[in-house]
Amino acid sequence: MKKFKFCPMCASPLTETRPERFECSDGCGYVNYDNPTPVAAVVVEYEGQIVMAHNRSWPGTFNGLITGFVDHREGAAECAVREVKEELDLDASTPTLIGVYPFARMNQIIIGYHVTASGLITLNEELDSYILVAPQDCLVWSSGTGLALRDFLRGRGIEPEMIKIS
Repeated sequence: MKKFKFCPMCASPLTETRPERFECSDGCGYVNYDNPTPVAAVVVEYEGQIVMAHNRSWPGTFNGLITGFVDHREGAAECAVREVKEELDLDASTPTLIGVYPFARMNQIIIGYHVTASGLITLNEELDSYILVAPQDCLVWSSGTGLALRDFLRGRGIEPEMIKIS
């Protein structure tokens, strides 16, 4: 959360009125709600396997789902299709909603979708590698996009192994 100390409307000090919610102490009406950011997370099924990608800004070798921030005046399903095209250069089917998940650490709401995709994978500048994983071999993690992958796999009758990520 951005910790403003003063009201951006009238410059009066802000007061914490409940956990993580700050209001103008002068009563001008300003409230910093710090609403979470919506993010589309996409389980991309490609030739019967799941695409897992590594973002070049991430440390280590962790591979995750294709994700992206939902743009102004864009629906989350639209965002899912757009991100698959932008990041992998694949054409996605109509997205199917998996579920909606809180990701408190990043102040995000994860909206999970599944698509099948076709074309030739070509990574954009955000990604530096990808792997294709058979659904029964997918490992999941206990927060954020890992929950969407877990629920997708469970919907296919697969109980995935949970891993710890730091």
